Amino acid sequence: MTKIAIVTGSVRPGRQSLNVANWVKSIADRRDDAEFEIVDIADFNLPVWAEATPPSWGPAQSAEGQAWSAKMAEFDGFVFVVSEYNHSITGALKNALDYLSPELNNKAAGFVSYGSAGGARAVEHLRGILSEMQVAHVRNAVVMSLFTDFENFSVFTPTEPATASVEPMLEQLVPWTKALEAVRAGAFAPVGANA
Repeated sequence: MTKIAIVTGSVRPGRQSLNVANWVKSIADRRDDAEFEIVDIADFNLPVWAEATPPSWGPAQSAEGQAWSAKMAEFDGFVFVVSEYNHSITGALKNALDYLSPELNNKAAGFVSYGSAGGARAVEHLRGILSEMQVAHVRNAVVMSLFTDFENFSVFTPTEPATASVEPMLEQLVPWTKALEAVRAGAFAPVGANA
């Protein structure tokens, strides 16, 4: 069955990322067309990426990097939980992505974001990063405000519009994920192959 990771985007104490990921999973688990699993980047204790060669040339040398790479390679698609820090993604998420390349190629991603502007600026940055990594990202996204979806800016209390936006994102993500499984399996000839 198609496997989709719900990836946390923050590692700091007091973060909301894991709470949001658990909420997304509770909604996603109602579906029967994919399996969903939370992947918490905090569990991998990744050092700042300083490998001798890029991940596109070969696997990480560190044990932490190898464990992270192996975990992410298990999945066909991803939901990234994106908290906005200084108008972008967290350093922890960027660092985690820098360890990867083939683990993400020709896979699909969706986004659940939050911040003072709904995390929209962070998602736009992440879209650019994932495009370079050959990840197809869906248009529909879950965008939450610190002012309305977090009581006192600290207790996750998603509003009805936020909750209602999860399923449309998944409705795009799951078919894209399945379509890219065929691409990775070589079901499509390269452009010009029949010329």
